[in-house]
Amino acid sequence: MELNSLTAISPLDGRYRQKVNELALYFSEFGLIKYRIMVEIEYFIALCGIPLPQLVDFKKDNFKLLRSIYEEFSIEDAEKIKEKEKITNHDVKAIEYFLKEKFFHSGWGKWSEFIHFGLTSQDINNTAIPLSIKDALINIYFPVLFELREVLASMADEWKDIPMLARTHGQPASPTRLGKEIAVFIARIDEQSKYFGQIPYSAKFGGATGNMNAHKAAYPEINWISFADNFVNEELGLQRSHPTTQIEHYDNLAALFDNMRRVNVILIDLARDMWTYISMDYFRQKIRKGEIGSSAMPHKVNPIDFENGEGNLGYANAIFGHLSEKLPVSRLQRDLTDSTVLRNIGVPIGHSILAFNSILKGLGKLIINQDKIRSDLDNNWAVVAEAIQTILRREGYPEPYEALLELTRTNQKITGEAIAAFIDTLEISEEVRTELKAVTPFNYTGF
Repeated sequence: MELNSLTAISPLDGRYRQKVNELALYFSEFGLIKYRIMVEIEYFIALCGIPLPQLVDFKKDNFKLLRSIYEEFSIEDAEKIKEKEKITNHDVKAIEYFLKEKFFHSGWGKWSEFIHFGLTSQDINNTAIPLSIKDALINIYFPVLFELREVLASMADEWKDIPMLARTHGQPASPTRLGKEIAVFIARIDEQSKYFGQIPYSAKFGGATGNMNAHKAAYPEINWISFADNFVNEELGLQRSHPTTQIEHYDNLAALFDNMRRVNVILIDLARDMWTYISMDYFRQKIRKGEIGSSAMPHKVNPIDFENGEGNLGYANAIFGHLSEKLPVSRLQRDLTDSTVLRNIGVPIGHSILAFNSILKGLGKLIINQDKIRSDLDNNWAVVAEAIQTILRREGYPEPYEALLELTRTNQKITGEAIAAFIDTLEISEEVRTELKAVTPFNYTGF
């Protein structure tokens, strides 16, 4: 079948393609090839800057035209490389041959052997891939995550003075404030977001087994370690890992995926809480004309955005977990198991972004139902028992907890009147009695 959004096997390339289309610039085969070409070209330009004796007459004026190869990289270019790969059966070698052809067409043939000079495929892969991840997170992932954070911050501020019955173990508990409960998720997101700035985008660059053997053999007088450090750290904006085997350790990449997974866990918690508040009628949802909640029950408006968010976050975390556990493990100096796995990095990031946007959409539909929230508080006066017994403890009243236990552990509904009547039976000063009667489910919300 012809590949299109209806025939694609992956929902990211099918049903959800328009929602994650931008990720193709970074995680598609086209994107990977383009980043590889960028590294190859920037490496050649860096060699010219040493300068190597054979490259001193390569004019700097050519750099702009050279860079245009990746800056103006097209689908047609990518297809040419894939045709070469059918012959080479090696994706990076196909790119090398493509660039050498470009050199000959531009009259630079005598310098063509310095394309991919002294390198192994992983020097290209292990710089191109972290570059693509870094750019994708900066340009797509972080903006959506921070938009979600700011929407939550706005809600927390708007609802900061709304008292709400809390539930621990699903049972009525000491009241809280709706805004504060949203603020909990903001604090958790902020805490994990700090680590993104602490995890380097690491890259391996050191030849066939990490020792720059070929470089040293060809030009033993050059400090290739310093060259590689400068190229990766300064020119590419990554952090060079050293020493390495043939491949990057992937430890920092695993830490990045684990951090993204923790963010997703927090948002799963948020999605489930919002789903539950909707089921409790604390929130209603805006109705969009023509939208159907159930094929059989016309009245239903389902919290599908939070459900979709939760489902996509869970799937993303399953892939993040495999990536962070598998990638740092490689037999001896290198096996190929990382190669196919690395091609799936865009999958959990794509599902995460789908989830962020689903949750954003769900939050945008919420209509707070303060009548229901107040009604639940008014029907649960027993929750002020904690305040009463604590004040009585302060006053030295004998066994206050037990006294409140006897009052509240009945099958009768505890009302404000019942609480007031109980307070009237206590042998306490009028000042303390007045203090106790002033406590209600609506003001017993702490700081």
